Amino acid sequence: MYIIGDIAISLLITYLSFSNFLATEIDSWFPAQENTEITKIAEPTPRIPEVITSLPSRIGNAIPDILLRSTNYQKAAIIESSGDQIGASTNEPLEAIVNILCTFTTDEYVRTTTGTGFFIDPDGVIITNAHVAQFLLLEETSELGESECVVRSGNPAAPTYRAELLYLPPSWVQENAGVMHQAVPMGTGERDYALLYASETIDNSPLPARFPALGFDNSLLPVSTIGESVVAAGYPAGNLLENGPSADLIPQKASTTVSELYTFGSNHADVFSIRGSAVGEQGASGGPVLNTEGNAIGMIVTRGDDQVDGPGSLRAITFSHIEQTIFEETGFSLARNVGGNLPYRADIFAETLTPFLLTLLQQESTN
Repeated sequence: MYIIGDIAISLLITYLSFSNFLATEIDSWFPAQENTEITKIAEPTPRIPEVITSLPSRIGNAIPDILLRSTNYQKAAIIESSGDQIGASTNEPLEAIVNILCTFTTDEYVRTTTGTGFFIDPDGVIITNAHVAQFLLLEETSELGESECVVRSGNPAAPTYRAELLYLPPSWVQENAGVMHQAVPMGTGERDYALLYASETIDNSPLPARFPALGFDNSLLPVSTIGESVVAAGYPAGNLLENGPSADLIPQKASTTVSELYTFGSNHADVFSIRGSAVGEQGASGGPVLNTEGNAIGMIVTRGDDQVDGPGSLRAITFSHIEQTIFEETGFSLARNVGGNLPYRADIFAETLTPFLLTLLQQESTN
């Protein structure tokens, strides 16, 4: 009887020891949710991985708060329009891209600039480069010269729309006021974006009820994006530059891959480079770079390094960079900035930013 009791006690001790061991192992496999949350909250800002190359920020913390302080601009940003349409209406970049052709005339010269843009909202909002859209801002004043822009579409590109400037980062204007008149503006692409909207047709016909807009993905790009397949699209202007304004401008798209990520110090990818393709010529700036789901993850801003990535390489700013910086300067997301009463918002933006621009240009001229 005692022997049976001893055996039972031994088995019980062995069972409890094994259960304790198993519970310890299970805890190591599945940490308590409460502890996990505390660890996440306490985590410091992640360091920039070595595979993301740092680029110098020319703007840094010198961000004008002119739009944040403007009561009229803030009110315009929250006025909704009952006709707003939300979401992508195409995943074909050749349907969504446009060519923006601007002419700037002074007493000394006539300068023609061509770039690409693409619809990101079915109500007719176009995103493009600030270094292209600056001419729409200059339309608001004749003190520097006469500026005129037309939005062209199709194959070949043909005049289709007039556009109004909806948004251009004041920080970009502040940094580039002294070089806005240069024929070949240089830069890293930092905050080099702008929003326009198609306000009327060239032939006075009705505007489309729904524009062919691409979706965009503003999530942070992981390091694993390097090597992934993407599609770039634009209106490369080699033929136009070689043969003059009367030459046909043909839209192009090409498959390529992401080769490198860059940051302006935001701890995530603000810029990425793509390997050379047929799109990579002057004039493609402002065109979309799409992921395999058909959403734009970036917008072309500069030429790349052809020695590293092959002829026709390009660099694009990420939509996460656009999202972060537009919120810093307006207090609203990108999606919120493309909604509402567009004509009213464009008027308020012009009233707010044109005096700011003129002040900066006057300061530059006296230096």
